[in-house]
Amino acid sequence: MLNEIRHVSRPSMPAFRPSTSDRASPASANHHPPHHSRRTPIVYPALLSRVAQAFRERITLSDRVKDGLTYKDAFDGREAVDKIAYIIKTTDRNLALLLGRALDAQKFFHDVTYDHRLRDSPHELYQFKQQVATPFASADLAFLDEVGEGNSESNGKGSAEGASKEVLADDGSSAQVPGPNTSTNMSSDEVPLPSGVYTLLTDCYSPTCSRNSLCYSIACPRRLEQQSRLNMKPQPGLKQRTPSKESLGDLVEPGTLWVHSVPKEIVDNVSDVEKNRQEAINEVIYTERDFVRDMEYLRDLWVGPLKTSDAIPEERRLDFLEQVFWNVHDIIAVNTKLRDALNKRQKSYAVVERIGDIFLDVVPQFTPFVLYGSHQLYGKYEFEKEKSGNPAFQKFVDEVERRPESRKLELNGYLTKPTTRLARYPLLLEVVLKYTPDDNPDKKDLPVVIQLVKNFLAKVNIESGKTENRFNLLQLDQQLVFRQGEEVDLHLTDECRELVFKGNLKRRGGTAGDSGDIQVFLFDHALLMVKQKEKNKGDQHKVYRRPIPLELLLVSVPEDMNSLRQNSKTINKTLLKSNTTAKNLPPTPPSAPAKVSANSKDGFSITFVHLGRKYYQISLWASTFVGRKKWLDLIAKQQEVLRERSLTFDTVTLCEGFFSVGNRVNCAAPFDGGRRMAYGTNDGVYFANFREDNRPVRVLALMDVTQVEVLEGYRLLIVLSEHSVITFPLEALSESDPTAGLKRAKRISSHTSFFKAGVCLGKSLVCVVKASQLSSTIKALEPIDHADRGRNKPTFKKLIQGGNDTLRLFREFYIPVESSSIHYLKTKLCVGCTKGFEIVDLENLDTQSLLDPSDTSLDFVQKRDDVRPMAIYRIDNDFLLCYDEFAFYVNKSGWRARRDFMVYWEGHPRQFALQYPYVLAFEPSFVEVRHVESGNMVQIIQGNNLRCLFADAPPSTTHSANASVTHMQTYHHQQNAYAMANPRQSVYGVADRTSIVSSTSSTTLIPPGYGMPGYMNRVPPRNHIIMVSDDRIMALQLAPPPTPDNVSLRTQR
Repeated sequence: MLNEIRHVSRPSMPAFRPSTSDRASPASANHHPPHHSRRTPIVYPALLSRVAQAFRERITLSDRVKDGLTYKDAFDGREAVDKIAYIIKTTDRNLALLLGRALDAQKFFHDVTYDHRLRDSPHELYQFKQQVATPFASADLAFLDEVGEGNSESNGKGSAEGASKEVLADDGSSAQVPGPNTSTNMSSDEVPLPSGVYTLLTDCYSPTCSRNSLCYSIACPRRLEQQSRLNMKPQPGLKQRTPSKESLGDLVEPGTLWVHSVPKEIVDNVSDVEKNRQEAINEVIYTERDFVRDMEYLRDLWVGPLKTSDAIPEERRLDFLEQVFWNVHDIIAVNTKLRDALNKRQKSYAVVERIGDIFLDVVPQFTPFVLYGSHQLYGKYEFEKEKSGNPAFQKFVDEVERRPESRKLELNGYLTKPTTRLARYPLLLEVVLKYTPDDNPDKKDLPVVIQLVKNFLAKVNIESGKTENRFNLLQLDQQLVFRQGEEVDLHLTDECRELVFKGNLKRRGGTAGDSGDIQVFLFDHALLMVKQKEKNKGDQHKVYRRPIPLELLLVSVPEDMNSLRQNSKTINKTLLKSNTTAKNLPPTPPSAPAKVSANSKDGFSITFVHLGRKYYQISLWASTFVGRKKWLDLIAKQQEVLRERSLTFDTVTLCEGFFSVGNRVNCAAPFDGGRRMAYGTNDGVYFANFREDNRPVRVLALMDVTQVEVLEGYRLLIVLSEHSVITFPLEALSESDPTAGLKRAKRISSHTSFFKAGVCLGKSLVCVVKASQLSSTIKALEPIDHADRGRNKPTFKKLIQGGNDTLRLFREFYIPVESSSIHYLKTKLCVGCTKGFEIVDLENLDTQSLLDPSDTSLDFVQKRDDVRPMAIYRIDNDFLLCYDEFAFYVNKSGWRARRDFMVYWEGHPRQFALQYPYVLAFEPSFVEVRHVESGNMVQIIQGNNLRCLFADAPPSTTHSANASVTHMQTYHHQQNAYAMANPRQSVYGVADRTSIVSSTSSTTLIPPGYGMPGYMNRVPPRNHIIMVSDDRIMALQLAPPPTPDNVSLRTQR
């Protein structure tokens, strides 16, 4: 098959025996036996396609470094030979090397620099050939900001070879230089396998040949094995030929050594150190000549002929040449100047004293290398696309690559040389510097030159990294196919978007169509699962399940699902003991609702849960434990980055572990300027003093307390216990005796659904609601001043009633629907009921709907009976109406306002809170924080069994940027949060808080943690949001605005 193979004698190889018969035909290789003996080949070794398949399945791909460049998905030559020898079960490495070269000859894999064929060396790296993915139009690559329609005529036969490289910076970090392998979302599995028969490893043609008797044929491949088995003296068969050097080691033309280019007298008169230095300088000079020659080869044999050739249609010829070869002419100009200066110096002096001055003059002009590196990926891609879809150009490529000037090197090999040459300069010059004496000027100049080059490499890293990421996302965006009705804009074309990781996970199902590989993409903001399909000679990625925003993603594995929660609680409690008022950990994430088998025989399972309204869960399997851990670590890291980037509210733990499941906390109310807290629980009312130890103490022995309210101006505690509204004077409550306060209890109402305290018509009111499915009776009660209670009642009547009156009736009215909420406006009452929001005038008790029926733009809510009104807030001169499904604005007349504003909640909110300029929606698994002006999602706080215990932002208060000095001080850094370039309301485009506030220059006084001195002097007494997650009670407070330092830190992460 290959000429080089015929120079090798037939090796001693064990026969391939997939069946029990002594004789096996090559066709039997189609079935791989489940078990192999130690010396039986894994596949039939004579069939290249079988060997290639087994090799690709078993070789380990990883990031490898060569000459300061990192190549992704690569393997080295020694590993390749080891793996082939293992597959065919031989100890003859020369045989395995030749078999590998038979695969290499068909471009199954290639050297990363395209310089030579397979070598049995750990220092040589190789990558698999890749298939061209769905193409872009050339014009799209030129502008990089528009995605073209693509070329449907591509037949997918071209190879996109190259490497994604990272060049080492001065601090040892790596700088990325892209290559098509990692940047075009291509799979090596799509490339056709090599085909052919490797005759040296075929079975003997004699039908009577067996392993236990000597074959009559002297050319039998088993002859040596048979002689060894029969203890016979080896007899020569056909004349054996030793492998030629050409077949086992590529002939490399050595560069001219310095000692051979100068007179012997000069060589004898210099020291060994100087000889080494001159050899290093000589290598710099002759490799520079070679590089310029290679660039001139591109100019003279490719660019020039293609300008006049008809291989590419004239209308896109110049654009193609620009895309593929970019600024090669600029690189030639700069390096020709460098080459000529070095040549002149070498010809002028037999012993070159210095070269640093030449590099100091030329290296600052290396900007063309940065421009080329940033565009290299697009150039290689355009070349492969044209070659795969244009037979005339394919013919031109084959003809040029066969010319002697090409030195058997593909064009891709030459296109990588500018970036590899830039990375070689520091390596070459460091060798020169090593042998340079201290008194030589190069001792000072060369470090400066090396640093300049590394600075250019760092710029290449930044620009090429952006290009590679954008290229990947542009392709993926074109290839995604959503199910009908499930389309989602992932904003993959945004400049800030990043592909963090991708890989395959397996799914398990009861049917054949429900099993197989799922390709999973982890972006900086979402997780995407797709099934890759080939259609019309191009790739499609069919979205398997709805993309999951990382803020709404819960990931778990079966074996540590329970232990994770227990450990998390233990860690939190430990932290609280040491610092109860510091920034606390976020709420414990909700646990996955189901467990799956973690049988390692089937793989290692990962359960992905999409929280919220679009809830679903799916279990996928990683093939290895390490693979699963990598997914978990990367997702957790990106979620943490996202949390820090979008941090708007911090959580401050007030109490944890005190209230158990049997004594659940149901409500809370701060009082005493925020220094104390009242908790309503299943077992009574508890007070906590933050100036002391924060530990709650029971002050009232009541059952099922679902609401508490403290009217500090009236020294009154109002409690809803077992559907009864009861009031208690604060001075009557005792922390030492929880029954003492019961003596002065005043029952206000029974069979009560809920109550709500607030201010309307300038009066403090308490509305008590008795609701049924058909009607609601609402009593508006007015608290009696502490000094006036019982003033007009005789003493005997006071004793009979158990104490002074605390509330007196102000108004009472009836609504013929079920009511669920009460909201206080300045002069009216707003009642949330099954019909929507109803406005009640407390002066004449007239009732009307808040929404004007004549406004047809409100039909989306007025014609629906399955949406529940839950909260109303006044923002400037409009009202923000929050339903359990959406939120929108209306004006004072009940007509739709701000028509471009519409929020659809990601979850199923049960409670709402407002802390201007943010509205918070609480559902059991997370809190959704949105900006009230734009509707943009700014933060999601995950938790378990989340409930809002207290939030006081009455709609009678007008919230605006200029509402009060307090709001200006507290929220000024967030006034421009809605003034973003691309406002969007989807969680897939969650706002980045650093971008929201980094443009402001004002400083904001953020209150310290609860219990700290002076805390309440800076915060309005009722401006708290208290929530609970499991047994952990927390307060939500605005996070400090990002400073330039932590903004930079978050950006780096």
